[in-house]
Amino acid sequence: MSVEPKPSATVVLIRNGEEHLELLLLERNTPREEKRGPWVFPGGKIEPADRAGPTQSVQQSARFAAVREAEEEAGLRLDVARLVPISRWITPEISPKRFDTWFFLGCVGSEHEVRVDGGEIRAHRWLAPREALEAHASGEIRLAPPTFVTVNWFLSHATTEDALRSLGGEPIPTFRPRVCPRPEGVCILYAGDAGYDEGVVERAGARHRLWMEPDGWRYERSG
Repeated sequence: MSVEPKPSATVVLIRNGEEHLELLLLERNTPREEKRGPWVFPGGKIEPADRAGPTQSVQQSARFAAVREAEEEAGLRLDVARLVPISRWITPEISPKRFDTWFFLGCVGSEHEVRVDGGEIRAHRWLAPREALEAHASGEIRLAPPTFVTVNWFLSHATTEDALRSLGGEPIPTFRPRVCPRPEGVCILYAGDAGYDEGVVERAGARHRLWMEPDGWRYERSG
């Protein structure tokens, strides 16, 4: 029986660096001190305090959850009205823990100081998208698939203004990953891939997928 996904929120915080747009990534702590945690965007489950009333939509509650998590995990105060939705990620049904997560974009200035609590969050880094992907490839940091795909999206945006201009014109994409194990690794298919509906990696046609193989990860999207 599939586990019902828990409504959640994530906020992708960006700023203009000296040369490139930069993303805020946080390293989560793990129970085992010798193991490094994943690097993520601020976020977490929607709590009762994030719901203003029965008529409030889940997406609106997610906005308040994103603001709360940004302050709790990074010490940053955001304006809920200035968050821009960018995607929605729903964990595959095969997963023992499932989340239905709204991703928002938030901009901050270079003068804003990040303060992590040292408990749930161990450390933070501001990285340009290519720097984050290179650090993941080298094993310096570990990204989850939704984070990896989102970072890839920012490769084509040089500034926060550029990223914001590209949003808001169309409905946000919903990602319902279809996980396809392979002898040489895993291929995750997303809506729009020719093989998505039937879970056939070899199907010819459009591509929207993440290759996760021993020699590295690669996000592929055509069109």
